[in-house]
Amino acid sequence: MISKLKIDCKKCSGLCCVALYCTKTDGFPANKEAGTPCKHLDSDFCCKIHSRLADKNYKGCLAYDCFGAGQRTTQLYLPDGTWKANSEQKDKLFQIFMIVYQLHQMLWYLVEAFTLTSDELLKSTIDLLIYESGQMVQQPMDHIAMLDLSEYRLNVNNVLKQISTDISSKDTSNQFHALNYLGRNFKKANLDRKNFSMSLMIAANLSGCSLWKTNFLGADLRDANIKNADLSNSIFLTQMQINSAIGNSYTKIPINLTRPATWEK
Repeated sequence: MISKLKIDCKKCSGLCCVALYCTKTDGFPANKEAGTPCKHLDSDFCCKIHSRLADKNYKGCLAYDCFGAGQRTTQLYLPDGTWKANSEQKDKLFQIFMIVYQLHQMLWYLVEAFTLTSDELLKSTIDLLIYESGQMVQQPMDHIAMLDLSEYRLNVNNVLKQISTDISSKDTSNQFHALNYLGRNFKKANLDRKNFSMSLMIAANLSGCSLWKTNFLGADLRDANIKNADLSNSIFLTQMQINSAIGNSYTKIPINLTRPATWEK
């Protein structure tokens, strides 16, 4: 299932380069309105400057990951064309892309959550939520475009919160869970089982840290230093978080994530 949540831009139609609202504060060189194609989007839906994104400091593009929502939306709702060929419905398609993105993001967490608990009742709940996600994505265009995900998101959050609490409660050291670790220096610290969910960790120094079952659910890791750190068994990490952090060839990451090419430079 994880393979379906990996981006495959060749099977997409550049949806993220059109549908998203981009801002300078998110690492883009200029603001872009939602529904407006990026000026670097080519006619074949490839990026004209993809090989030069790092040189041009397009941090937002380098970090972004759609959890496979781009190709899923294209395959399900544009099987015989592209959003250009369906101009009368393009706004609805962009809306659907954003909904599928949210569902795929929650699905990413649910798949991992299933592996982190031995509670059979909780596993059954996760199974049901995964099934519901699949059912929602398969709905006709008009239905999925009108979906209200608030109740489903609440149910997913309750599951993730329960698992996060179970794991962090086994931390026998001095427990802490602040929300602001902006620029905090944790160099070479033992942060096993720490709960950094939803924390601001921009430019935090995690170099050389031990991060076994450390919870990064929703944490902002932009420009965080994870050089020489072992995140191979950290939990609830996403590709976008890894892409936005600063690692090196000695950084260890979970096997379901891909090492950014920029780390090797």
